[in-house]
Amino acid sequence: EERATLAHEAWVARRMQSGHAAVHLARLNTWPAEDQTAENPAENAHASAFYLLYDWHSGETLGQRMRRGEPLTVAQTVAVVMQAAQVLGWLHRQGVVHRDIKPDNLHLGDDGVLRVLDLGVALSGREPEATRRLHAGTPSYMNPEQWPGYEKSGDPAGQLPDAGSDLFALGVTLYQLLAKGRLPYGDVVQYQLGRYHRDPVAPSRHNPGVPIWLDQIALKAVARNLTHRFETAEELLLALERGASRPLSAPGPQPLMQRDATAVWKIALVVSVLVNLLLVYLLVFLPR
Repeated sequence: EERATLAHEAWVARRMQSGHAAVHLARLNTWPAEDQTAENPAENAHASAFYLLYDWHSGETLGQRMRRGEPLTVAQTVAVVMQAAQVLGWLHRQGVVHRDIKPDNLHLGDDGVLRVLDLGVALSGREPEATRRLHAGTPSYMNPEQWPGYEKSGDPAGQLPDAGSDLFALGVTLYQLLAKGRLPYGDVVQYQLGRYHRDPVAPSRHNPGVPIWLDQIALKAVARNLTHRFETAEELLLALERGASRPLSAPGPQPLMQRDATAVWKIALVVSVLVNLLLVYLLVFLPR
């Protein structure tokens, strides 16, 4: 099974090595023994391992950069997510779903090029149904419709991953990069559907440097209801391009209710507790 998965990754990688977006994918090289296998199959009959050899690029993944404590600026985040959206749009037009978009699979080279890594669980339409049904992504980045029992899913067994799954995962990545490492729904474990009962807070709550227009894009990309999300990578890219044409200034002050809908209730609760403590003090310590 592992050999078949690796072979499928090799097939997808080779298929994606032509086209204008191929620069954003690590190029798969031909291992010297691969040519010899065809010429001397008997000599390779007892081979015990199967390797894929990709081009090496200096740089690091976005996940490595976050763990190193050097997050991207807001402008850099917009730039890399725009590159990722371009790649996903191209993959989707070729009928390929990556299925595991996350910061650890997005490599930012020293040349400024963002490269999408790890096509090992990608769907191309050539894999068996059982493979398509596997929950192969990373739970915190998977759209909730994939989980069995999710109330907004049209399939009791969970919807199959599709292009929208990649867009949701990219939205989670965008949110995480903007919100200083925080995830919109927290760390999700498998089948933890309760995480999706409340809307995430705006990234600017965690990072005041995020402008309002970018808040809106991030929240739309990770909306609980799939009908409220971006339908295509091109739609997300267009929204980012339009927003990026504006100055990336910090958002102005927002009303308290807009920043936190529960803030008034929290304040009222604190006041109520203080009043009750005062009454208890008066009843106990004042002379009768």
